[in-house]
Amino acid sequence: MSLIDPQLAAEYRRQGWWSDDTVSAAVARNAVRWPERPAWTSEGASLSWARFDAEATALARVLAGAGVGTGDRVAVCMPDGIEIHVAFVAIERLGATIVGLGGKAGVREIAHLLGRSDCRVLLTLPRYDARPAAELVADLAARGIAPQHLVVEVQDGRTAIRAAGPAAPAERLPDIVPDPDALYLINSTSGTTGLPKAVLHTQNRWHYFHTRAVANGELREGEVMLSIVPAPFGFGLWTSHVTPAKLGAHTVVMPRFSALAAARAIQEHRVTVLCCVSTQFIMMLAETALDEFDLSSLRVVFTGGEAVPEAKAREFEERTGARILQFYGSNETGLLSGTTTADPLRKRLRTAGRIVPEMNVRLYDGPTEVTSSGRGQPACRGPALSLGYLGDEEANASLFTPDGWMLMGDICEVDEDGYLSVVGRISEFVVRGGKNIPLAVVENDALGHPAIRHAAAVPMPDPVLGERVCLFAELHPGHELRLDDLVDHLARQGVSRELFPERLEVVPELPRSSGAKVAKGELRRRIVQIREREPAPR
Repeated sequence: MSLIDPQLAAEYRRQGWWSDDTVSAAVARNAVRWPERPAWTSEGASLSWARFDAEATALARVLAGAGVGTGDRVAVCMPDGIEIHVAFVAIERLGATIVGLGGKAGVREIAHLLGRSDCRVLLTLPRYDARPAAELVADLAARGIAPQHLVVEVQDGRTAIRAAGPAAPAERLPDIVPDPDALYLINSTSGTTGLPKAVLHTQNRWHYFHTRAVANGELREGEVMLSIVPAPFGFGLWTSHVTPAKLGAHTVVMPRFSALAAARAIQEHRVTVLCCVSTQFIMMLAETALDEFDLSSLRVVFTGGEAVPEAKAREFEERTGARILQFYGSNETGLLSGTTTADPLRKRLRTAGRIVPEMNVRLYDGPTEVTSSGRGQPACRGPALSLGYLGDEEANASLFTPDGWMLMGDICEVDEDGYLSVVGRISEFVVRGGKNIPLAVVENDALGHPAIRHAAAVPMPDPVLGERVCLFAELHPGHELRLDDLVDHLARQGVSRELFPERLEVVPELPRSSGAKVAKGELRRRIVQIREREPAPR
């Protein structure tokens, strides 16, 4: 069922921003046009377009045999690899909705998202996060979440993919044409409470993003893409799934990132388009063996999710010959601005690009529109928007202005040429390697430890990841606490690893402002001073 106003959808189609095309249709088309060309490659194994198409249909038959049909929700909990992309297409072919779970999510987050989205089926590999997936399922059952569990198994060196479960595959697939305006995907985003929010996506919002990527990067048939951002999240979704299918590109994905493995993949596959967060290309620059690899095939690097350091971006361009491009936006908004291959170097590396006209960007100071001033909190309304949050009226109220414009959590400036720059953040997050870590969640989780009386989390500068999480803690009298003890406690509670503090500073008392609030500005200054006194890592 379409969730979009028909008149709005018709206008977006008339403008060429939306389409009736789908990822599933693109895969089937590619299987006919280029049956033997590689589609997805991961860890040395590949599937051709014809084989990928057949595997997606076979998995869809298994899901249909398990009772999955139009409108049902199927959770996919896998690291990035060929299997997750097969699963996404299989679910789409049944008219069902993908619930994308990050490969590092903790059991608490998984249970929340499965319950919130009312999933019927959970798809995993045989192991999840270095342990048998059956243990994850048992942990979920203990929390009252018990979807049917199907295990996607790899056979014959990853040349065949099937799901093991009690249901026999359906003899044939139902005659379903996926609707690109229907609910396509539910994924998670960082929240300000202890649980993530579930974002609702149609396929057409990502089709639009794909058209902008093609235009901004001058992408063409025959590209070879390396995406090292996980598929369930917005950046990873279009770079490793939507655009590869619609462009017919050979795409290399990595379950685990390492700088050397990325460089080796670029050389081996003659990658032309690299998609990564800034932290990842900075880690590649820091790899002493980088110059041993031939990276000259690179033409474009798409990056985002965090600030792009100009000096490092220049260095990467000089060493590879590629042009670094970025989009500014979020999982919820899609994009508000972007740089292109035609932009002047200073604009391309010092700004987040020119505002996209059809996204109708406004600037706000609180409830007051201040677009003409050139500085404020951005809001937008256009073809890249998500549908908001699932079952969370409070979160939706904070996401939208009263008249329906979707807000970002930043303070931005727009220059006379229409280029946008981010100058600050409204919400309290640490941006660690492109991932938003909500400090309120870290604090709330830490306060569950019996030794901690009060806690405050702040960003700690890091030369590689940009920021890490430092937790300042007051302890109850007579208690002691080490970081390892805190991390073990959080792991036992099912907290996602990405929410673990990476440094613990125990203090007699947290500094307070005149209003009795924790003086986080003082804590930020304190950790910067501590870091400056410490010897540089070897």
